[in-house]
Amino acid sequence: MTRRFFPEAEMPFVTGMKSITPEIAGWNYTGLSIIQLLPNIPHLVDAAVLATSEGALIPLNVTNVSVKVDDQMFFLKGRRGVFAGTSDWVYCAPGSRIEITSPDVGEIACATARAQTRFPTCYVDALTSVEIRGAGDATREVRGFMHPNNFHNAERLMAVELVTPDGNVSSYPPHRHDGVGDCHVANEEIYYFRIGKVGMIHGDPEGFGFHRTYTGSEYDNPFDDNVVIHDGDIYLVPKGYHGPCSAMPGYPMYYLNVLAGENSPRTMDFCDDPNHAWIRQSWKSQIPDPRVPWKVT
Repeated sequence: MTRRFFPEAEMPFVTGMKSITPEIAGWNYTGLSIIQLLPNIPHLVDAAVLATSEGALIPLNVTNVSVKVDDQMFFLKGRRGVFAGTSDWVYCAPGSRIEITSPDVGEIACATARAQTRFPTCYVDALTSVEIRGAGDATREVRGFMHPNNFHNAERLMAVELVTPDGNVSSYPPHRHDGVGDCHVANEEIYYFRIGKVGMIHGDPEGFGFHRTYTGSEYDNPFDDNVVIHDGDIYLVPKGYHGPCSAMPGYPMYYLNVLAGENSPRTMDFCDDPNHAWIRQSWKSQIPDPRVPWKVT
């Protein structure tokens, strides 16, 4: 691992897509491509992206999407923006050939994980409910569309979305899942951020937030990253405690988490930083933020 933070303007391009492959990340499994769709122009996903990986196609701010996976055709309603609500999506087996078309301009995410098992390619409807996690100013919305509890037919790939109301924090208390020491879970994780503005349904170039990932003395080559996050940025978590993600007043924060690792069955369990684990107990005496579930007004 040589680089953890990729500002949106510095995202690598791989055959017309902004892509983080396992090779670029310097790890074994997890990848993410952000595909820009133009009206009525088919986009053929590079075969190398899914040659040895399973994938999930998730509309970010595009509607009326036609997805052809090998010989199967799927139609996604999509959404107008990540703050507008959940989206339907498509799971793709390893080795799939994918062509995407929409009459609209917008972006679709392709989350990937190296895998060998060919679970069936399938369409998955949008979630009708979300999880409210935390309390007080640590309240956030979790959309567990590809959490192992909600979607079973994948070998390694996991993905969830989070919306943090402006002024709140998420990914808190800090936690890890790197297989180091007594933490039994080992997952690589990608954070893909969109920073909005109050009243808007998608990202805004003026918005910003903060993200922290750090390691302790038990790690070789320890680090403590405290980075300013803008709309469209990506942070890779190869190891260490991560959190909080802080949304500034006026600028709600969205992120797509993509995870994959060695665990079988796949799991999104984690290990809290013991110095801050007490925070979870404090939520029992606090009221959840009434802005969650998030609604754009």
